Amino acid sequence: MVLALVDDLMFRSKIKSAVQPSGAAVTFAASRDAALAAMRSGAPSLVVFDLNNSRADPLGTLAEMKKDPALASIPTLGYVSHVDVNTIDAARAAGVDEVVARSAFAMRLSELVVKPPPAGA
Repeated sequence: MVLALVDDLMFRSKIKSAVQPSGAAVTFAASRDAALAAMRSGAPSLVVFDLNNSRADPLGTLAEMKKDPALASIPTLGYVSHVDVNTIDAARAAGVDEVVARSAFAMRLSELVVKPPPAGA
């Protein structure tokens, strides 16, 4: 299962389409609490963060996830506007496994969600 903290309907559709051929399910969470609850109910193979999604508190969710020993080893992938250097740096400091530019995420989506980055990479 892939868990995504993504509000954007276009990216939700793209993620769902990229994951479907692998046979994995996709779950979307709209808040930190919903995401953490989904992770605790069954560890996903990957958690995808739209790092520019201010409504879901992706950096806070990521930091809390990485502090929890039961969740810390779940691979994480964040995508962000390539010019948002502060968010990129904050995501890396919070422990994201891989950060990619929004445009690269869209182009490499199938590769990224089917073969997630190793946790702690």
